[in-house]
Amino acid sequence: MSHQDCEARADSGSAIAEFALIGSLLALVLAGTLQIGLVIHVRNTVIDSAIAGARQASLADQSMADGKRLASELITVSVGERYAQSITVTTGKRGQVDIVEVRVRTPLPVLGLWGPAEVWDLSGRSIVEDVDSD
Repeated sequence: MSHQDCEARADSGSAIAEFALIGSLLALVLAGTLQIGLVIHVRNTVIDSAIAGARQASLADQSMADGKRLASELITVSVGERYAQSITVTTGKRGQVDIVEVRVRTPLPVLGLWGPAEVWDLSGRSIVEDVDSD
């Protein structure tokens, strides 16, 4: 038996083991990348829904409840009812301007859409429409 035959026997099966190690590492990297994309999607969706709710509530013929309802519906349709559990609508002043703020406390999606509840505190603001001023 030659030296090359001994080396071939020593390496037999190593390609399968290497593939399993590299394949599992690549699958883990892909899963992490997809999870980061999901986290960014949920965050952007909730913020956009809060902004839309604030815009709705700031209209002259709408109420705070209308803004809360719209934000809740948008979040529920987009990412699920679990993310629309804690929504508050408040009014305040910034200088001379009245504003409406819709604040949403949502879970942080750690594994898929599951994660600890009410970790993120995301909000959207809008200037209140004033039809009486000239």
